[in-house]
Amino acid sequence: MSDLGVGFKYLAKGQRWMAQHGRSYGLGLVPGLVTLVLYAAALFGLIAWSDDFVAWATPFADGWGETWLTIFRGLLRVLLFALALFLAVITFTAVTLLVGQPFYEALSERVDKSRSPDGTAPESGLPLVRELWISARDSVRVLLRVLFYGIILFACGFIPVIGQTVVPVLGFCVSGYFLTEELTAVALQRRGIELKERLALLRSRRSLVLGFGVPLTLAYLVPFVAVFLMPGAVAGATLMARDLLDEPSVDDESDDGAPVIAGQ
Repeated sequence: MSDLGVGFKYLAKGQRWMAQHGRSYGLGLVPGLVTLVLYAAALFGLIAWSDDFVAWATPFADGWGETWLTIFRGLLRVLLFALALFLAVITFTAVTLLVGQPFYEALSERVDKSRSPDGTAPESGLPLVRELWISARDSVRVLLRVLFYGIILFACGFIPVIGQTVVPVLGFCVSGYFLTEELTAVALQRRGIELKERLALLRSRRSLVLGFGVPLTLAYLVPFVAVFLMPGAVAGATLMARDLLDEPSVDDESDDGAPVIAGQ
């Protein structure tokens, strides 16, 4: 199976794992619901104030004809909202992981233990405050990278044809890539792997990363879906992190009921 398909398979396996271990699922929804309310309020505020903001940012167009002015500023409002939505998809995961750090750490450890041949999971050994600091610091670093690509894509959106076809596809790929980084960071940080090393690890299996992250990004565009998929996404990202590190894993049971050891 190609890496794209394998990436999607890990996304599905994470949701399946969560469905089979649903005792803490309700608690895992709380961070996502809190973050969703905050983001929805911000996006509604952007919609309400976008006319005034665009008019303030483009005073040079005040003397244009009514038709061209309406088209130009209407396009800018659409691009502004698209950029905000792009950033929301990326940062939603980072903020939710930060809010729900204790739960998602525990969830990721449970996934590791369920797949480890000896039933153990790596531990960072760091205090919670230190883990939160590292997570917040790395999330800001990732966000700066996302902003860099987002600005470039925003500018390319003005290119005829390409801006309406190629750019949105690239936007989803960038979103999926960094979304996967945020999710796999839960498991990889516990292993003491720094951001630079994590990004290098993801670059070594780009197709796998995109196969996991792009479908999840598309799903996150549907209202409320991100909240319900988040716990399973963390589980799937942990399973994928084990694959990226070539760690031995107990896969799903074979037909005769015996566990299958992979990665050896």
